[in-house]
Amino acid sequence: MKTYLPKVNEIEHKVYVIDAKDKILGKVATKAASVLRGKHKRIYTPFWDTGDTVIIINAEKVKVTGKKLTDKVYTRYTGYPSGQRAMTLGVMLKKAPAKVLELAVSRMFPSGPLAYKQTSKLRVYAGESHPHAAQKPIVLEV
Repeated sequence: MKTYLPKVNEIEHKVYVIDAKDKILGKVATKAASVLRGKHKRIYTPFWDTGDTVIIINAEKVKVTGKKLTDKVYTRYTGYPSGQRAMTLGVMLKKAPAKVLELAVSRMFPSGPLAYKQTSKLRVYAGESHPHAAQKPIVLEV
């Protein structure tokens, strides 16, 4: 028995679109991360980029359960002394709704060059429109 490894030119990359309107944040992020890594394909290989491109629209209308809007805190550091900044999920959804989904998906990946390449194929838009109609994206249900 030999393990099948796909050739680089055999890997077919598609484009998927996910509508996040009234969907749970974690469920959308989990589905997007799985498709970006390529785990939905039979030819999934952990050390190769077998994933597809994912476009997420309506990021501003994503829902969360419980008290996450007030209790979940995003922290960052500016690099200066006493430069730690914190922002709750509710404020972040109003200020930068696309950033919330980008962080949720990118934090599901292991760190490394392959993960950075795979997360670069994620496109998140706050509204309903996106400029990728020419790629004929396939609608993906969550």
